[in-house]
Amino acid sequence: MPRRVLPIIALLVAAHTNQLHAQDKPEPLKGLLITGGCCHDYENQKTIITEGMSQRVNIVWDVIHEGGSGKEHKVSVYSNPNWAKKYDVIFHNECFGGVTDDDFVQGIAAAHHDGVPAIFVHCSLHSYRNAAVAADAWRELIGVTSSSHEKKRGVKAVRLNSDHPVMLGFPEDWQTPNGELYKIDKVWPNCIPLAKAYGEDTKKDHTVIWLNTFGRARVFGTSLGHHNETMNHDVWLDVVSRGLLWTVDRLQPNGKPMDGYSGSGVKPILISEHQAVPVPDAAFTAK
Repeated sequence: MPRRVLPIIALLVAAHTNQLHAQDKPEPLKGLLITGGCCHDYENQKTIITEGMSQRVNIVWDVIHEGGSGKEHKVSVYSNPNWAKKYDVIFHNECFGGVTDDDFVQGIAAAHHDGVPAIFVHCSLHSYRNAAVAADAWRELIGVTSSSHEKKRGVKAVRLNSDHPVMLGFPEDWQTPNGELYKIDKVWPNCIPLAKAYGEDTKKDHTVIWLNTFGRARVFGTSLGHHNETMNHDVWLDVVSRGLLWTVDRLQPNGKPMDGYSGSGVKPILISEHQAVPVPDAAFTAK
């Protein structure tokens, strides 16, 4: 065989191999981030969350950011009975505690009960708390009940389960750079606490990271994440990404993504590695 033919054959073989590998790689997960409402810097947090998760997980995002800075807004997509069906996971980072429409809130919970996984962070715990009947359906979905928080200060999260894949890599304890500890009034029966923090105001421990099951859905939650500095920290992004992978059953026992579900490795585009654009303290009013 002429020598000049060999490089051509090598290129063809390499191209075929790359094509096979591309075919073997699974499609990205499809995620929906719901965000907006009272008391937080959602404009920057939607960047931290979507880019921080995509750095670690093979996932693409749709984002719904609406409601201004109020508490009574009803997110438009929830009015569609099939709003969650095309997504692998829903990421809740909304703060609409003033909504009182029971049917509306019950519809959100029902979509997850049918099997769509969910992530809940920070003020999503306090959303829909004024719905007289359906508030408990929302809380059972999340896995914990909370209606208030302690004074703003850093939170020391203490790991409870070092063997669970979601917590592999999480330090024995982690002092958040900034914070706001949510008072947990009830832990629901299907909830598995993974980390706790001691409340200086309440003088007792409160769950801060957990797993839950609701109907056919897996749920990951954390009350940590009031400030951008906390959300954009590698510890927060790492544990939330592992929680996300757990909810969609793509997390290995060693805490790593299953083959094909690792992220891009590209960090969120922010002013610095662990801090987004600051928001005046006046924006962080009590919820």
